[in-house]
Amino acid sequence: MEPFEPEDFWRAIILYGLNTATYKIALAQCLISYGEGHQTDIPLDVLARDFFVLYRKRLEADRPQLVLPDRLTVMERIVRLERLGKINEDQAIERVAREAFGDVLPRFHTVSDKALPISFYHFDGRTLHLTDELFELFGNGPKREHLKDETGSRWDLLEAAFSLRRERWSLTNDIRQFYLEKGYARTDITHTRPVLNGYQHGRCFYCGDVMDNDEVHVDHVIPRQLVQHDELWNLVLAHRFCNLQKNDALPDAVYIEKLIARNEHFIASNHPIKQTLIRELGASPEARRKAVLRVYHDAELVIGVTWQGIRGYRPDTDPLLHKFNQLWKTIPHSSR
Repeated sequence: MEPFEPEDFWRAIILYGLNTATYKIALAQCLISYGEGHQTDIPLDVLARDFFVLYRKRLEADRPQLVLPDRLTVMERIVRLERLGKINEDQAIERVAREAFGDVLPRFHTVSDKALPISFYHFDGRTLHLTDELFELFGNGPKREHLKDETGSRWDLLEAAFSLRRERWSLTNDIRQFYLEKGYARTDITHTRPVLNGYQHGRCFYCGDVMDNDEVHVDHVIPRQLVQHDELWNLVLAHRFCNLQKNDALPDAVYIEKLIARNEHFIASNHPIKQTLIRELGASPEARRKAVLRVYHDAELVIGVTWQGIRGYRPDTDPLLHKFNQLWKTIPHSSR
């Protein structure tokens, strides 16, 4: 049996890797460029800049870079934020260096969960140190152009395959763009705990049971990955356990009805955040309900309802929801 050559291992990475996203292909294209330029050591910030420029150009075609139809890659989000003017190019590149390489750099040489016996680089946490095997292929290697074409074609193929898996891809893309344009960077939301707890009465939004102070989390009911903001109408308090169970999923509609009732409870009680909620959602109960449901239905299209709730939770026995509804019934219709 003929021994494997560097070319064989390169092709195994490009053609036979799992490739649920395009990161390995993008990193491969950067490596090809470095090999052709006979660069031996690549600082992380240089790689981040090249990676960002590569994706920014690639995303001009606006095609998906991930197999999952309800997600965007980190690179897609960063490029969109830079295009919208929410971050500048230097900030985008800094985020790429910090957020984009956590999986791809250590796993580039892994195929079917098995590490290859050679490496095209070594990474020490700050710098890529390129190996002789890479220069053998792309320095002046006779198959350099063929391998370059094959790598580029693989990226085209992955994008086409990801697009075919997304029946509503254009629609979900438009929805994501809409919320991204209206969104803003994460803020510290821990200061909202006293405001929210004043009318949750120490009970978890998702299971209805009493919370201890050391296990309280502030959560976005409709995931922040879609809404891209920290507005109060979408924030609730939850047990650490319940929040981790929900994670970044979209909850069942029963929790959206409870959220609507909670917001009306705030407004009916003349809480100081009443005007904030009215400004965020609308002047009438009907307008506010419609606003929340519109965001929820958009989220259904993009994310899908992926969390049914805490096992055993029953709205009809939820004391917190009962309290919301009872107060709402006492408010004269004319003042709602």
